Amino acid sequence: MPFLSSLPDAAGVLDVMKAFPEAAAPLVDYHEVVLRGPSALTIGERELIAAYVSGLNACHYCRGVHGAVAEAFGVEEGVLTALLTDVGSAPVRDELKPLFAYVRKLTLTPSRMADADADAVLAAGWEEKALFDAVSVCALFNLMNRLVEGLGVKAPDDAYFAAAARRLTSGHDYSGYRRLIAHDHDT
Repeated sequence: MPFLSSLPDAAGVLDVMKAFPEAAAPLVDYHEVVLRGPSALTIGERELIAAYVSGLNACHYCRGVHGAVAEAFGVEEGVLTALLTDVGSAPVRDELKPLFAYVRKLTLTPSRMADADADAVLAAGWEEKALFDAVSVCALFNLMNRLVEGLGVKAPDDAYFAAAARRLTSGHDYSGYRRLIAHDHDT
C-alpha cells in the first residue's frame, strides 16, 4: 500500500508518474538518455548498474524491475546477486569491476570518493564518458530508490518484475512511459 492515498493500492512507478506528470516527464526523458542513449556501456550493463545500486539501497522494487530488464538485455541470471555479494569474484568482464566498485562506493560512501577511484576505472580502459555514464545511472537510481521507498511503492509479487521488464524492453526505450504519462494527463 503506497503512502499516498490518491494512488491505487498496488501502485507502481508508472502510477506515481501519472499522478505527478510535471515532475515525471523530465525524469522519464533523463531515463531515456542515461539508460538508452549512446554509451560504451551496453543497455544491459547500464540496467545492471541500476539494479546493483538498487540492491545496495535495499530497494526491492527497482532491483527487481531493473534486474529483470538487464537479463532481458543479455545479462545472465545470478550476476546481480554475485555483484552484490562480491564485485571482485562476480562473473562480469574484468574491466567492469572497477566501474561497479566505483558505483558501490558512490552509493554507500559518496563523501569518500577520490581521484584513485576514477583512476582505477580509467586504467581499466574506460573513457571519461563511460565513467560519466556509470555515475549518471548511479545518481539516477539513488534518486529513484528514494522516490520509490519514500512513497511506499511495492511490487505486488515477483511476477510483476517480468511484466515491468517486458514494458521496458518492447521498443527498447523509456519514451513509451512518456507517452503514457502525457496521454493520461490529457484525458
